[in-house]
Formats: sequence, structure tokens, C-alpha cells
Amino acid sequence: MNDFQIKPAIQFGANALNKLSTVPGQRALIITDHAMVKFGIADMVSQHLQANQMVVELFANVTPDPDLSVIANGMKAFVAAKPDVVVAVGGGSVIDAAKGVIYTLSQGGQLVHKPYFIAIPTTSGTGSEVTAFSVIKSNTEKWVVVDEYMLPDLAILDPALVKSVPAAITADTGMDVLCHALEAYVSNQASDFSDALAEKAVQLVFSHLLDCYQQGSDLLAREKMHNASCIAGMAFTNASLGITHSLAHALGGKFGVPHGRANALLMSRVVAFNADFTGGCNTDAAKKYTRLAALLGLPAADCREGVHSLLVAIDVLREQLGLAANIQDCGIAECDFNAAMAAMVTLAAQDNCTPTSPRSASAIELETLYRQSFVSASLT
Repeated sequence: MNDFQIKPAIQFGANALNKLSTVPGQRALIITDHAMVKFGIADMVSQHLQANQMVVELFANVTPDPDLSVIANGMKAFVAAKPDVVVAVGGGSVIDAAKGVIYTLSQGGQLVHKPYFIAIPTTSGTGSEVTAFSVIKSNTEKWVVVDEYMLPDLAILDPALVKSVPAAITADTGMDVLCHALEAYVSNQASDFSDALAEKAVQLVFSHLLDCYQQGSDLLAREKMHNASCIAGMAFTNASLGITHSLAHALGGKFGVPHGRANALLMSRVVAFNADFTGGCNTDAAKKYTRLAALLGLPAADCREGVHSLLVAIDVLREQLGLAANIQDCGIAECDFNAAMAAMVTLAAQDNCTPTSPRSASAIELETLYRQSFVSASLT
């Protein structure tokens, strides 16, 4: 027996931010970062809430890849503000941090009532606004926490908030969207419901990501990628992910490679592994990849051709987005990579995304995927 979670409510499209003016509550805490304050987005959100007669407090000290100290400081801000509404405004790091604050307070018995939780993403990548996942860093390790308690009540997707995202971040986060959709699609927990979402997300990425990268002011493309990020998030919060993410979490934790970029560098190798591309190419994952290739209008007469077509499409997109050709090109020395290998493999094997991989990977196979991707992200 399976279940499918459709929370939160989603407000999307032009002027979606206006929804804030109708949210009931008396005291709000905005959780964000310095960039959102600098660019006036935090103030814009605050004005909407204040127009609804709310008292608004601000915690703007979230950092990229938030660690336990960020969560602790956010908890202090929450206790001081006593909010009945929490609004997370920013990228995945900000939304994950807000989740971590709310979740940790509840686990510690410090919450009598869960606040109404609103997530407003300002990048099109993590899908964190609709997922029960939060990634928190501890020292050099990234830990994935999964709990439905962390799901926001409302997600607001306003394309105006992402039109000025730099091209490099657009590329990284866009490939993260693609990876979310691909991994959810072949997860051993996938269903008809998550498959439909994953398929749509993949189609939107291949149709609109390059336009976002080349012409950031294209609001239609921005809106479609913002929707794709959310749709992929809905797919993977229900179906979970796989070892691309497990490997990327460990790589990012050890060497600071941005998460979407790490996924992009590992994605093709894992797709080929899941499909058994160098073997019989007769896995269930291979069949599903072939269906995706056909949906994208690529050659897919049989599984080998379909998987090959999808691999080529992934590699071409990564190259068009100006992303690195391999892990080594991220400035990581081979000696340092080798020294960290055992620890990264252990972390990847223990990652919460690993159990739902469609194909089990031994420690040796995980290491092989790392070493192959260090030299080349492409198989084609």
C-alpha cells in the first residue's frame, strides 16, 4: 500500500506574491539571507505581511549549506518573535533552514502549535517549498532529514523573484531540477502519480532551461522552470531520490561543490549505472529512461537506443549551460579527492536517498562512479 502527499497549497504565476496579503495571523517571522535583504525582496515580503496588520520580525542570517549553528540561531529568533506565521524567502538553503528550525523546536517540545509555514523560493532548483526534505550540514558532512512535519502549508511561486538569478546559478539549479525528476522517476518508490510529475518536469527542463540561462529576463521561461522545480519537488518528496544525490551530498560536503553542479557531474554516470548501459540494458530503469527519451522526441526504438539518446541529451544540455566537464575541473586535486574517497563512499552509502535507488550499489561501485566522474561527466 502506497500513499501520495499533495500538501502544500501552491500559489503560482505573475503577482503570486500578493497572496501574502490574505494570510491570517498576528506575528510573522521572515527567515532569509543577506542577499534577499540587499535586493529588497525581504522588505517586499514584509510589506505584504504588514499590509495585513501583522507584526513582522526578521532573521536574515542563513548561510549557504546551513549548519547546526544557523539552526540554533534561528531557533533563538523564533522563540523571541513568538510567530504564528513563518515565511522562508530564498533558495533551498533558506527554506531548508526554516524547516530545520521548526522541526528542531517541535522535537524539543518547544512548540505548542506549529506556525503556518510559507515557503517562497527565489531560485528554481531544490523544490524545497513542497518537500519533506531538509539538508543540514554538520562539519563537512551533509545530513538529509526527512519528515512530513517539515512540509510548508503554502508555497508561493512568483517568476518575478527569479528573473535576475545569475546564469551560473540558473545552470546549477536547473540541472538539480532535472536530477530530481530523473531520480524520482526511477526510484523504487515511484508511482503513477510521481511518474506523471517527473515526466512533466523533465519536459519543462529540456524546453526552457537553456532559454533561462541565455536570456534571464524571459519571464515565460522563468515561470516554466520555476514550475518545473516545484513539480519535480512534488515527485521526489513522494518517491524519494537515488544515488546521484547521495554521491553529490558527500562530494558537496567535502569539497563545497554547489549541489546542483555536483548532481550534473554525476548524473550521466548514474543513469548509465541504473540502466546497466554497459551490460544488457534491460533493467526497469532502462525502460523508463527510454520512455522519457521518446517523450522528448529522441530516438528510442529500443532500450539501448533510448538510454543512449537520454545520455546524449543530458550531456549536451550540461555543455550548453557552461558547466564543468568533470569533477576535477571544479578545482579539486586528485590527491585530495583520493584522500577523501573512503569517507565520501561511506557517507553516500549511508545517505537517506540511497535505499530508494532502483539498483543497489556496492561500496566499490560507488567509488567507481566517483572516479569515472572525476575524469569525465559524459559517457557519450
